[in-house]
Amino acid sequence: MQPALSIIVPVLDEAAGIEDHLRALAPLRSREVELIVCDGGSRDATADLARPLADQVLVTPPGRARQMNAGAEVAGAPLLLFLHADTRLPADADRLVRQAIAGGAAWGRFDVRIQGRPWMLRVVAAAMNLRSRCTAIATGDQAIFVTRAAFGDVGGFPDQPLMEDVEISRRLRRLGRPACLRAPVITSGRRWETRGVWRTIVLMWRLRWRYWRGAPAHELAKAYR
Repeated sequence: MQPALSIIVPVLDEAAGIEDHLRALAPLRSREVELIVCDGGSRDATADLARPLADQVLVTPPGRARQMNAGAEVAGAPLLLFLHADTRLPADADRLVRQAIAGGAAWGRFDVRIQGRPWMLRVVAAAMNLRSRCTAIATGDQAIFVTRAAFGDVGGFPDQPLMEDVEISRRLRRLGRPACLRAPVITSGRRWETRGVWRTIVLMWRLRWRYWRGAPAHELAKAYR
């Protein structure tokens, strides 16, 4: 039976949490949802741990965009959803996505809630959601979903090491504005907590500004790391 939705999860060295993440998606797999894990060459046991809990596990060249494109290529559903390994979907995500597409959207994303101790993370999440509604640009943390036809029309994710989510959003919005679902995904705040919330905010705004000014993505990736 053809799945109604394919969830594509790019991973790299996620052995510590991949089993819990995939087990949380098990109820969706019982409802015509296909789960594809795309491992970018993990040095730990990520791929082995994922195999019993996914429909397909691919080992691909590294790079989130390449991994997601590889997953999309083998996906069997007419709808694709790209999910980070540290992000949790709402329980009825499949119904919400199908409803949004049935309403005429070609693509969309969820609101995001950032899990973590710093109170500023609530402000960061609110700002991300508002900015996304105003600009029709989604981030990977917001679990972008898209019809296979629209994904093909824009050529998939661009083969670049950073801002692939911003770039595909720019291309997709030429086809129409995204469906901005109020139901939140829950994403880990580890990036902000590790680097510092304010430092990460400033860094990301600086990188986005440089990207809009035309800086090459590979240069921005060096600055990000």
